[in-house]
Amino acid sequence: MQLDSSGLQVLSTEECFALLSSAPIGRIVFTDRALPAVQPVNFYLDGRSVVIRTSPGSKLAAATRHAVVAFEADEFDTELRTGWSVTAVGQARAVTDPAELDRLARLPLMSWAPGDRDHYIVVDAEQISGRRIVATRPGGAA
Repeated sequence: MQLDSSGLQVLSTEECFALLSSAPIGRIVFTDRALPAVQPVNFYLDGRSVVIRTSPGSKLAAATRHAVVAFEADEFDTELRTGWSVTAVGQARAVTDPAELDRLARLPLMSWAPGDRDHYIVVDAEQISGRRIVATRPGGAA
């Protein structure tokens, strides 16, 4: 098990994608008027790409066109003090190809937010990294 300088377990690429696929909610980090913005979204992991449904006129749809974004998902148990976090970075793109739109519409991705959510954003994960904090015994031993 590889640990980083903070004592957190470094996750492999395969572990990162497996954990991402298990998370129901993530956060997309993008730029809005030259400032960082974070928005929680439900998503679907399609291979190594994060797929998000939003409305065509949303701030998220406008801000992520051909932009480099980060996507983060995590899970924590506050009682056991365990958890993991995975971050993927890549270029976001709006899907316009009819065949791809048709394929994405068949994915098990239903937006939690109300209203028309038929605009698809895909983030191809070009970089991915993750960390896990494991339970420690009293006295700090793992």
